[in-house]
Amino acid sequence: MGLSMQFSELQKRAIEVQKKYNAHNEKVNVKWTAREYVEGLVGDVGDLMKLVQAKNGIRTIEGVDEKLRHELADCLWSIIVIADQLNLDLESLFMEEMDKLEDRVNRGDGDVKVKGEV
Repeated sequence: MGLSMQFSELQKRAIEVQKKYNAHNEKVNVKWTAREYVEGLVGDVGDLMKLVQAKNGIRTIEGVDEKLRHELADCLWSIIVIADQLNLDLESLFMEEMDKLEDRVNRGDGDVKVKGEV
């Protein structure tokens, strides 16, 4: 798999892996919903923060580059799976959000949140 992979291919691969996890979890009577995936993502983001700190010299973590690659991929997988669980078209949502961000930057207010946004 190379960098030329389309986003839809990434989504498909992520869901394939998720289905395997679901099949495994069913054997031990566990069901993950969007909530559990978000909880896992929160933990992964915390790990990602520690790795970024290590990359910036604030912490010392052995094998930081390899662990950073792993954690970024884990976070992306979780986000794709969460969107799927919530029946959201992540690719379209992402493109819409990039258009909004680009518009803000073009207007000179790239750091300003639009009223009502989180």
